[in-house]
Amino acid sequence: MTQIDNTLIDHLANLTRLVFDDEEKLIIQQDLEKVVGFFEKISELDTSNVEPLVYVNEDEYNVWREDVPQNLTTQTEALRNAPLKDEHYFLVPKVIQK
Repeated sequence: MTQIDNTLIDHLANLTRLVFDDEEKLIIQQDLEKVVGFFEKISELDTSNVEPLVYVNEDEYNVWREDVPQNLTTQTEALRNAPLKDEHYFLVPKVIQK
């Protein structure tokens, strides 16, 4: 089994720009050990005669519905729960400065 220790967790924390205290490191260590154990268990399976899976449903792929224009929500319904609105539009904070 791959050794999951504080050095590895510190390295992962550095890569992800996260900071963990000792209690969180212990939880992460336990979780990573479970994940590694799961993959080691999977690697025991004989997959030599298994074809690679490209699609879950080999017979059906790229099945799309027809793109039919329709009004599912009225303007009044869309604006009903808006925190800021006027009679016809959503109001949002200005994000572009001139």
